[in-house]
Amino acid sequence: MRTSNCNHQLDNPMDLTAKELDCFTEIGKKLADVSREVIERFYSQKIKFDDKNGDGPVTIADIKAEEAMVSIILENFSSHAVFGEETGWTCKEKFSVPDFVWVLDPIDGTQSFIAHRYEFGTLIALLYKGKPVLGIIDQPIRKERWVGVKGRRTTMNGEEASLRTCEELKQAYAYLKARHYNDDAEFACDSLAYKVDEIFYDGNCISYALLASGFIDLVVDCASIPLICLH
Repeated sequence: MRTSNCNHQLDNPMDLTAKELDCFTEIGKKLADVSREVIERFYSQKIKFDDKNGDGPVTIADIKAEEAMVSIILENFSSHAVFGEETGWTCKEKFSVPDFVWVLDPIDGTQSFIAHRYEFGTLIALLYKGKPVLGIIDQPIRKERWVGVKGRRTTMNGEEASLRTCEELKQAYAYLKARHYNDDAEFACDSLAYKVDEIFYDGNCISYALLASGFIDLVVDCASIPLICLH
């Protein structure tokens, strides 16, 4: 069943209109909804997991949530490509350079999910011609959702989110991620720890959501990959 009658053909091939952004945002929220439903169903269970080729754990909840999101995208936008954390590339039509690419991570922070902690979330992004135009972080258990759209204010559960006022580094609340990634990361994190007011560790995608809402001022992720090649 189609969830939307959104038309993916652009009125202006060089940019997206407000109506088109609204359309994609609507679909993005539906993706977050269906992922939330799947994750909630598995959250109360003792979850078995596999090691993802040495890159960390993956659960049946990861796979089912991603499959549900991919299905909605392809039902609505047959020419769009999808890059999923668990299933890789999916697209109905074969083409060399897709204009629209959805990037999905159903459970960022699978270890926290397995341990029944809240420091995990669903990540959804839409790229148009290689540039992000939509981003969503959804915490399915606490039912908290951050939505960022190109040219618009970020919202948290429909209300505008704002950064915290922090004029000096010594006043900052900082999240440090992957401190032990390598020796340089450990040195950098230890050096920063003495210069800020409060230090928190890990947090996965939720640390960025807290940054957007002004609960913290700085996120340092030593293991973040700066660029993912989509072609």
